[in-house]
Amino acid sequence: MNAITIIGCGTMGHSIGLAAAWSGIPVRLVGMSEEDLDTARAGLYSKLDTMMENDLLDVIKIEEIQKSIEFTTSLEEAVVDSSFIFEVIPEQIELKRELYKKLEQLVSKTSIIASNTSGFKPSELAREMKYPNRFIVTHFWNPAHLIPLVEVVMGEYTDDETVESTMELLRSMNKKAVLVKKEITGFIGNRLQYALFREAQYLLDIGAASKEDIDAAVTYSIGRRLPVTGPLMTADMGGLDVFSAISDYLFSDLSVAEQSGEAVTSLVDAGHLGDKSGRGFYDWDEQTSHKINKERERMLIEFLKNDKKLDEEVEK
Repeated sequence: MNAITIIGCGTMGHSIGLAAAWSGIPVRLVGMSEEDLDTARAGLYSKLDTMMENDLLDVIKIEEIQKSIEFTTSLEEAVVDSSFIFEVIPEQIELKRELYKKLEQLVSKTSIIASNTSGFKPSELAREMKYPNRFIVTHFWNPAHLIPLVEVVMGEYTDDETVESTMELLRSMNKKAVLVKKEITGFIGNRLQYALFREAQYLLDIGAASKEDIDAAVTYSIGRRLPVTGPLMTADMGGLDVFSAISDYLFSDLSVAEQSGEAVTSLVDAGHLGDKSGRGFYDWDEQTSHKINKERERMLIEFLKNDKKLDEEVEK
């Protein structure tokens, strides 16, 4: 296919670009300034180095990927003949809407415009567009080059052709695309993630266990099963009668908080924001941050390798 355009070259933007180029799709990556592009290049090269260190890529493939990504500050040149455009700019709805207005003056009526938003509903974003039928949300998960999931969210006016073309493109990028048929806040992944986070906060606030033990209860139990079986398949395997009976007495005791818990609120108010500030629930010095981030990246790479092996076995 012809080149796709990615508008926004921050952490998510250049990571999505890497995922596309890795699958052989040419990419035009648009930044606001040369400084933005330099930062994106540095992030890209760092990710490529890590992937090579973990035997995901060799030198030849890295060269192919680098040649497949064009960096530019010119929006007009980047979208001129692009049939698919990913918007990956800050989560400010008016900023996004203004971009879409500009894009509709530059691209053909058939070009698909997709937003990587993690929160806005597609119909809200496309409200002022002339052709909202070709607008859709494609929510990648960070890091986008290593996590397969992309949530595809239809808007009120999104047509079937846009959905089909989007799913086809994502499959060609070796992504596991899931279709969200209703415009719900948080889509699927974040609703599940934050349901778990709410309960974790509640357990910490009532003193049920330490933060370390709450985390360990996930990483050493359901965290080991979830990569293979999601919550509904897990229930099937455990017996729906059992899961239903437990739900009947446990649901009424789970947290129904509508805001962040006491521990989180006090940390945020004190400016302790986690890894990016050096302290959150845990202390994050440079060495700790590097170690944990590298370990998570290594584990995600191992999952990708395993996915590839399973796909090869199925093909046989």
